[in-house]
Amino acid sequence: MNWKLAFNIAVTHLLTKKKQSIVAMLGVTFGISMFIIMISFMTGVNEFTEDMAMDNTPHIHIYKPLEIKDEKIIEANRSIGEDDWYVVTHQKPKNELSKIKNGLTLMQRLERMPEVKGVAPQLSTQVFYNNGPVKIPGNIYGIDVQRQAELFSLDKKMDVGDLNDLLKGSDVIIMGKGLAKTMGVHVGDRVNATTPEGGNINLKVVGIFSFGIASMDQTQSYAKLATVQKMMLKDPSYVTDLNVKMKDVNKAKALAQSLANQDGDLKFEDWEAANQSLLAGTQIRNIMTFVVCFTLLVVAGFGIYNIMNMNIINKMKDIAILKATGFQGSDVTGIFMLQSVMIGIAGAFLGLFIGFFFSFLLSRTPFPAGEFFRIDTFPVNFNPVHYIIGIFFGFLTTLFAGWFPSRKAAKVDPVAIIRG
Repeated sequence: MNWKLAFNIAVTHLLTKKKQSIVAMLGVTFGISMFIIMISFMTGVNEFTEDMAMDNTPHIHIYKPLEIKDEKIIEANRSIGEDDWYVVTHQKPKNELSKIKNGLTLMQRLERMPEVKGVAPQLSTQVFYNNGPVKIPGNIYGIDVQRQAELFSLDKKMDVGDLNDLLKGSDVIIMGKGLAKTMGVHVGDRVNATTPEGGNINLKVVGIFSFGIASMDQTQSYAKLATVQKMMLKDPSYVTDLNVKMKDVNKAKALAQSLANQDGDLKFEDWEAANQSLLAGTQIRNIMTFVVCFTLLVVAGFGIYNIMNMNIINKMKDIAILKATGFQGSDVTGIFMLQSVMIGIAGAFLGLFIGFFFSFLLSRTPFPAGEFFRIDTFPVNFNPVHYIIGIFFGFLTTLFAGWFPSRKAAKVDPVAIIRG
């Protein structure tokens, strides 16, 4: 087959039916551009939600679970016969501490592991903020300020004040933006907090932070470990949580399982178990993105198929002449396949450009996030792989769309066409 001649004939066919060729190309362009816009935006949303969650979530959360054991004192003092049974109502749990035994030692052991990036100790307690006669519930977290900044970027979440201001006083806290707004307090004001055990402390607000998650910003406050230990009347080694950050997040689950096998008294919760609903939502969005994008490409392919089919019907006499002058069926197939490929490549590149252009505009469009959502513009992911996939599917779709009509053209009987 003379490919140069076939190429010239294919170009001539496309140029003689310019409107038809442009419509076919625009079908590919629309499909590819919408594919790029959809997948860039949806994957951008997924990455934003995952990053926002992972910034605030430890890869492994270590704590001591409190369990109510069904143990009856009467059973220990009497022998149990086959017909004996006991009923104990309103059983109360033991007053167990949520303290991690030898927590600081465990922290040092974890930090020596090569796969661990760092460990941040934490002590949390529920409190009531006394806002006049109103009691506002919340949580205060005692933290190692330097570790919390390095591992969880808490210093970058500050709207007012500086995280290091916690180190400049003994009874100071930073409050969530929503909580501070509810209480009507600002930096420099003092708040009174009461613990469930009845302890009372007067704290100075030295900063206001915002995670962009309303449920956290409306309830949480942070202070030094020593401050919260003082509130709870605990010793300096008292910690209730260890938050581990990994160098490779994918190794968190295996390490958590390994640590759980070594210590059955503590709970080692990896980030996947803690964020199952988030991961499920991400998977659903990925499936939806795939379905929508695949549908766009298929619809574009059917459009090309219809146009190529009509083009072959209109070119029946030309096909008959070509075959009468010595062109084989494979030659005719090659001519129309070349037309399809040229339409696909031109439409795909134009679609990539338009898709990138509108994705760029979307990434610069202000996002109406409200007061508690830390995002300025729409999240868009400019992943080169998506553009490679767009070119590949644009080429593949047009290839299949042109194959069947071209096979039909190859089977045309020139004698029947000329006589007709």
